[in-house]
Amino acid sequence: MLRRFLRAVPLTLVLCLISVKVYAQDPEVSTAELAYAVDNIVLFICAVLVLFMQAGFALVEAGFNSAKNAVNIMFKNMMDVGAGMLVFWLFGYGMMYGSDVIPGWLAWGGFGISSTPEAAGAGVLNPQVDWLFQVAFAATAATIVSGAVAGRIKVSAYLIYSIFITAVIYPISGFWQWGGGWLNQMGFHDFAGSLVVHSVGGFAGLAGAMLLGPRIGRFGKNGSSGFPPHNYTIATLGVFILWIGWYGFNPGSQLAFVGAGNTDAVMLIAVNTTLAAGAGAVVALLASWIMGGKPDLGFMLNGMLAGLVGITAGCDAVSNVSSMIIGGIAAILMILATQLLERLKIDDPVGAWPVHGVCGIWAGIATGIFGDYALGTQILGSIVIPLWSFVMAYALFFVLKQLNALRVSPEEEQQGLDLSEHGVDAYNHSPSLAPAGD
Repeated sequence: MLRRFLRAVPLTLVLCLISVKVYAQDPEVSTAELAYAVDNIVLFICAVLVLFMQAGFALVEAGFNSAKNAVNIMFKNMMDVGAGMLVFWLFGYGMMYGSDVIPGWLAWGGFGISSTPEAAGAGVLNPQVDWLFQVAFAATAATIVSGAVAGRIKVSAYLIYSIFITAVIYPISGFWQWGGGWLNQMGFHDFAGSLVVHSVGGFAGLAGAMLLGPRIGRFGKNGSSGFPPHNYTIATLGVFILWIGWYGFNPGSQLAFVGAGNTDAVMLIAVNTTLAAGAGAVVALLASWIMGGKPDLGFMLNGMLAGLVGITAGCDAVSNVSSMIIGGIAAILMILATQLLERLKIDDPVGAWPVHGVCGIWAGIATGIFGDYALGTQILGSIVIPLWSFVMAYALFFVLKQLNALRVSPEEEQQGLDLSEHGVDAYNHSPSLAPAGD
């Protein structure tokens, strides 16, 4: 069967090429219509790659946390995608790409999305595939928080947060930059979302981690007590998946792919993304080796992610050499931010704030330093967007905490959220817990 499949693949490709050639020779099909088809199909593939990043986040977060919380983490990541997509279809997309309600600050474009564009042509996106690409970004912003609050947040509280960030926090700040809002009008540049996506998730995660407090036993009298990752294998696989998905995230943000200018831009973006990831991984590896005497895989994994976040804002606007510098500095900032959290005794199990929050800010500033954008404007946008996310998320988590609806009980936390919240074990498949006394 495998041999038949392998034989069929080249034949299928040949048939596709013949079909495209015949289609292109059809006098009724214009060049603009062909360009429209290519642009939209490529963006669809990029959207799928970004959605695939959800698998990467789930594996990274599960691997970096305790085995007793693996099901809970997978559940939260699935919930981010499922509930978040419905909310973004209903509210978020219209708020992010609608018409001005408060000029430059707030927009509304109605519920849902239309089915077809006004006219097909080069660079024109079908609203359906545009939404699909955009909702994948919204899901990424939401799911970053999952790792920062792992091991102690109630499922119900997390569901409320997930809806809130997708319906309010993310689309409003997204409108400021990508929907034509005030930051866009000032010339702020965040090409693929270091600020709009990553810093929004990273700073929302910081707010949650601060109000939840550390996991029981996380910080003892002598400082950190460890809580090592339970499975580096799946965490590493998750990072590789995220890296692959980033080729939808960054190159896909070009949004148009036909024409020499677009092709050249996509290739530059892809190579810059690759080099920044490599530089981040190597710098984090060397730094951990020097500090600890042995190379640390956890730092290397987060260093790679730090490099990816660091280049995302300006991947279209900097050189290959600059991308490596940006990625390497991002890794150093990630390590320093991780140490800062340790000193402040803020428990972020996966390093969501150091990787996505701090490196998101660095990305915006680096775009001003290495790209052709006003540094002052870049600094302003790199402060305002994460501040917006932090304040809004802090307010939500604070209200939930006052209602005693935020954190599970100490007994449930020590038992593990897999059993206490879901009634199953990730590895032993234990049945649901029986009522006490039975």
